[in-house]
Amino acid sequence: MIIRELRAAAVLLLVLSVVTGIAYPLVVTGVAQVAFPERANGSLIEAGGKPVGSALIGQPFADAKHFWSRPSATSPYPYNASSSSGSNQGPLNPALTDAVTARVKALRDADPGNTAPVPADLVTASASGLDPHISPAAAEYQVARVAKAHGLDAEKVRALVAEATEGRQLGFLGEPRVNVLRLNLALDALR
Repeated sequence: MIIRELRAAAVLLLVLSVVTGIAYPLVVTGVAQVAFPERANGSLIEAGGKPVGSALIGQPFADAKHFWSRPSATSPYPYNASSSSGSNQGPLNPALTDAVTARVKALRDADPGNTAPVPADLVTASASGLDPHISPAAAEYQVARVAKAHGLDAEKVRALVAEATEGRQLGFLGEPRVNVLRLNLALDALR
């Protein structure tokens, strides 16, 4: 009797392993490749025929000639896709206050003539820590600094921001946003 139960358990283990470990992943991967091939392959962005990043994962930009991304709270380094997480710091946490204060200071130091309010998404990390987008307001805040660093007219840079601004999904979901990597690549292409 025990042998029969062990045999049934082994067969069931084998069948379920094949179904859930091989067949199901192959079907899901196949459907994704047919229905959403770009996303299924990482939404890679290429420049000069080489992949330079993903449209789905942010990258750090720190020089004055580029638009800066939203801060990342992942560890041990920013935009670490294998460690997606927020900071889990509440609004009353002194560490969050210190981090936001330091980020505001860095933005003010990079563009001392800019007296506009600093958009929240330039000083706070997203829940995933991987957000590749900033708001149009965050991009507008940086236009003067980037234009000056490139020696370009601010209106030309502002036009690039407008071109790079993505609307709401399906026309009503989410907020307009700007993919920082795509915007910086368009900016670099002007040179």
